[in-house]
Amino acid sequence: MSRRDEGWIGSRREARERALELSYEMDRRSVSVDEVLESLPLEPEPYTMVLLRAAELERTRAEQLISETSTRWPINRMPVMDVVVMRLAVAEMLTTDTPTGVILSEAVDMASRYSTEESGKFVNGVLSAIAKTVRN
Repeated sequence: MSRRDEGWIGSRREARERALELSYEMDRRSVSVDEVLESLPLEPEPYTMVLLRAAELERTRAEQLISETSTRWPINRMPVMDVVVMRLAVAEMLTTDTPTGVILSEAVDMASRYSTEESGKFVNGVLSAIAKTVRN
């Protein structure tokens, strides 16, 4: 049985979606991972936790990379959802062995669905450039 048959791809995708939801909530409420987790009836699945912890740990570095890479848009002028998506993706690049193409594809998909009309292209450009730096 392949990973696809076991639901591996779906569960990772769902974990990223849940991490995005919780990261957005953390950003809007200015709270930590632990604080947002306390408010949940059930702890998220393990890969969601990996992403949340990585994003919290790597937040400063991720934002620095995003800022340095996006020379035309300062981070405080970007749509919040774009920043949250990119923070998660950069953290995943820095802390996991997930293939870069998977991380980029998932991030672009989420940005396209949950942010502005141009977000998918923007997020793809920024994250592709960051990947060349951190994943050589």
